[in-house]
Amino acid sequence: MRLISWNVNGLRACLQKGFLDFFQAADADIFSIQETKMQEGQAELELDGYQQFWHSAEKKGYAGTAVFTRIPPVSVRRDIGRAEHQGEGRVLTLELEECFLVNVYAPNSQRELARLDYRMEWEDAFRAYLLELDAQKPVILCGDLNVAHQEIDLKNPKSNHRNAGFTDEERGKLTALLKSGFTDSFRLLYPDREGAYSWWSYRFHAREKNAGWRIDYFLVSNRIAGKVRAAEIYSEVLGSDHCPIGLTLEWKAE
Repeated sequence: MRLISWNVNGLRACLQKGFLDFFQAADADIFSIQETKMQEGQAELELDGYQQFWHSAEKKGYAGTAVFTRIPPVSVRRDIGRAEHQGEGRVLTLELEECFLVNVYAPNSQRELARLDYRMEWEDAFRAYLLELDAQKPVILCGDLNVAHQEIDLKNPKSNHRNAGFTDEERGKLTALLKSGFTDSFRLLYPDREGAYSWWSYRFHAREKNAGWRIDYFLVSNRIAGKVRAAEIYSEVLGSDHCPIGLTLEWKAE
């Protein structure tokens, strides 16, 4: 089973920058996107052979997730069942026969950490949601988690400490999630690889200098970590300030 995840930072804009070329070349069984910044139907998107599932934010032009899948889901859920965490289109879950696919766009803690307290509450609720799913069948979690976990996961860890996405609090929540029964597929295969990033600021020629952050992930339930066969970061693919990431599992896509 081949999966792709990409924060497109506005799908309508990304469609003008080669999205469909990469989509066709990737030939994924499941293709998840974050930060769609649109409502379903605001762009013509014909993807032969794929079912489309959307979860848009109530606020126009903000956040949002979508999944395009060749594998028919058993059921589809939006949000995590908590009223205080609804309305931003951040979590879209597809139940498949043998696992759950959870597509997430985690809240950003924002400048001066204005939303860090909310982010901490969301993290706890989201982890509880994932553990509830994991108790039923294995989970594949993909998306923009808006945190670089370790110093190896960003170019300038010292100067970015206490900035949104690299606070001790945010990193600690990801550590807690991993310790609760999940595996970071990329670090499973490449524990020491440096310079592997999925997001770059538009400022200071960051992408040209590869001064980036790895904040996009595929996490899997520990009990299916042995099925991981490949974990990719497509840093050469443009169209967004994030690049796509991929996961291949030894799992028949039926």
